[in-house]
Amino acid sequence: MGPYCTLVLARMGADVVKVEAPDGDIVRFIGGGRNPGMGPIFLATNHGKRSVALDLKQPEGRAVLLRLLADADVFVTNMRPSALAKLELRYEDLQQLNPRLVHCSLTGFDGAGPYRDYAAYDDVIQAVSGLAVTQGEPGPPAYVRSPVTDKIVGLMGVNAILAALMSRERTGAGQGVEVPMFETMVGFNLLDQQGGSVFVPPIGPSGYVRTSSPYRKPYRTADGYLGVIVYTDRQWLSFFELIGRLDLLDSDRFRTITARTEHIDELYQLVEQALLTRTNEWWRAELAALGIPCVPVLSTDELLDDEHLRAVEMFEDIEHPSEGTMRLPRMPVRFSATPVDPGAPAPRLGEHGPEVLREAGFTDADIERLTNAGILNAPPD
Repeated sequence: MGPYCTLVLARMGADVVKVEAPDGDIVRFIGGGRNPGMGPIFLATNHGKRSVALDLKQPEGRAVLLRLLADADVFVTNMRPSALAKLELRYEDLQQLNPRLVHCSLTGFDGAGPYRDYAAYDDVIQAVSGLAVTQGEPGPPAYVRSPVTDKIVGLMGVNAILAALMSRERTGAGQGVEVPMFETMVGFNLLDQQGGSVFVPPIGPSGYVRTSSPYRKPYRTADGYLGVIVYTDRQWLSFFELIGRLDLLDSDRFRTITARTEHIDELYQLVEQALLTRTNEWWRAELAALGIPCVPVLSTDELLDDEHLRAVEMFEDIEHPSEGTMRLPRMPVRFSATPVDPGAPAPRLGEHGPEVLREAGFTDADIERLTNAGILNAPPD
């Protein structure tokens, strides 16, 4: 979540300095790559950043970080609160050093609760936030294959940071911002799943019947799969006419969205059976004419050659000095006045250490001494 949060900030123009342990971010070593420590997830998640490899467990390593933070706008960390306290890098520890600093701590659980020191990764937050149960219903709990919790909380962190920076523009003062995974995902999941328990006392069960239907899925056609959703009153009436089920037009079970939601399994089975009778091409033409959303079901590999994504230039070919040519998705938003620059490729471990330290006022002799002492891991030129 920390790397994704700061990736978004970097792609929007921030100068992001990634402070790693001397042996590097663990994500560097996930998946195959051309060189050790430069795995595909790391390359994608750390595009546009600079790397400084520091041993923060040594007092002088922490002192180096404090000099970097003295004029920083934002400090982002996803360390556990107990580890952050041990290093004396909490907001209250840094407030006097830099009163304008926005200190964003991405944590597993809100620090005011009894779970505050629990270790947290995407999987366990999916489990404890209700997302795994929601994803698996009506079967056993299941995880979303993409680490959505990390990414959603990372985006929440971006929003919180930008709000704090806006506040600083008005007040001149920075502040501490805590973005907990558990609470973020509880709010995210309950938005549509709280059901009758929104009311006090509850007036019905929790959950959202439509999204938990086992028939809500990509549908098989005569020659493939399609993603189809029939949703509004007009869309359902058009669909009933298209498939020759005029008998359903006046049914009380399907006339309103409230009634349709109560009988959603029956409706989705109807869609499933109907789509089997025709080809992808036929359905896409007919449903598009009726204004019913219908799209192909694409694999990850197919996305890279999708005609729409080619037309909007979604992917950028980037030359990395050690990893060769890479293809990465661009920032998906467009700014009319401030276009987003592709930025530099993901850094090698400690690649920018000497450069960043010089900017902070360290001399070459200081840098050499820190390197020889094992406090700074700076690769050879």
